[in-house]
Amino acid sequence: MTNSIVSFGRSSGGDQTKEMSEVTRNTPAIDDEEILCGIRGWVEIETPSPDGEAVNRLADVVQSEATALGGRVERIPGRDGYGDILTVRSPWGGDEPGILILSHLDTVHAVGTLEFANPFRRDGDRVYGPGIFDMKSGAYLAFYAFQHLVRSGQETPLPLTFLYVPEEEIGSPTSRQVIEDTAQKNKYVLVTEPAHNGLCCTARKGVLHVDMKVYGRPAHAGSRHQDGRSALRELAHQIVTLESLTDYERGITVNVGLASGGSFINVVPAEAEAKVCIRAPETEQLEALKKHVLALQPDDVDVKLEITAEVNRPVFPRLEGTVELFKHAREICRKIGFDLEERHSGGGSDGNFTAALGIPTLDGLGADGHGHHTLDEYILFSSLKPRARMWVQLLQTLT
Repeated sequence: MTNSIVSFGRSSGGDQTKEMSEVTRNTPAIDDEEILCGIRGWVEIETPSPDGEAVNRLADVVQSEATALGGRVERIPGRDGYGDILTVRSPWGGDEPGILILSHLDTVHAVGTLEFANPFRRDGDRVYGPGIFDMKSGAYLAFYAFQHLVRSGQETPLPLTFLYVPEEEIGSPTSRQVIEDTAQKNKYVLVTEPAHNGLCCTARKGVLHVDMKVYGRPAHAGSRHQDGRSALRELAHQIVTLESLTDYERGITVNVGLASGGSFINVVPAEAEAKVCIRAPETEQLEALKKHVLALQPDDVDVKLEITAEVNRPVFPRLEGTVELFKHAREICRKIGFDLEERHSGGGSDGNFTAALGIPTLDGLGADGHGHHTLDEYILFSSLKPRARMWVQLLQTLT
């Protein structure tokens, strides 16, 4: 692999002197405008999780860009309507245990969001767009670091594996096994989820998904109301019971996110259902909550409940290896010129799967910003260059 002299854009003052010095050393400069251009290219391909074809349009771009850098690409066809799973391996290092960089290409936003609700635009330090914060900027930052290393003619001590999954936002139902299998072949996992106020993530709550179906008895709402058994009334009772399990002091939250039922306004509802998301910081809590929920009984003895509960994401524990990984990253960031602190997040990510396997996992290494899953989603342009430098040095120094 030969070195090449590459220069990007124009700078002034100290930055210009620094970039000229980097070019003199035959090392391409890290250019935040170029980074933003790459992020924009990914953001402007809208990728809602359920639309496999849309996600694959971005996977095509990532595959093409990675192949041009000499990356070894493997692509597993999607199933159940979801997009493909894309793996890119560095051209160096072979198959020995290395670093897994874990990203997702899907977002929560429907096609058309870019045109109307949250178009790509830059307003001072803020750069807006659907999925730009969660997590296309982070995924691209890690890719840019790989690109920078290739352009510089550098190889990292450990081989790099980039895994791009298509359906993280709905729980990674088709990619979880690939994530776990790939993680077990690596020493470290770095997750490109967004930073929150500059904080990375060393632990996350586990997630329990509950589906509740209620079967009552239909009747005419006027002439034979007494014969009916309302599934909606029963569901309302169960919702209150479920949400009363929330315990902020213990870190437990219960959210009934979806509920529906009934057929006509003049019919006692025969069926109703709800979908519930329960989160807890400890595995024992999650298992106890699952057991409790599955044992719930109807308030009305003439009504039937059907309940299923599944741990969607295991608890992401604060492992000793993760703490050491965080300390290493923090020292890199200190030398770059910004503070990296840690947090314990209530949100889940694919990092839950890898940390639960005991593999040191550092999460939340994407761009800084605000508003993930909203129509006011943005990143901070000023975070791009320091975060890119962090990524380059992390990949260069982990052994």
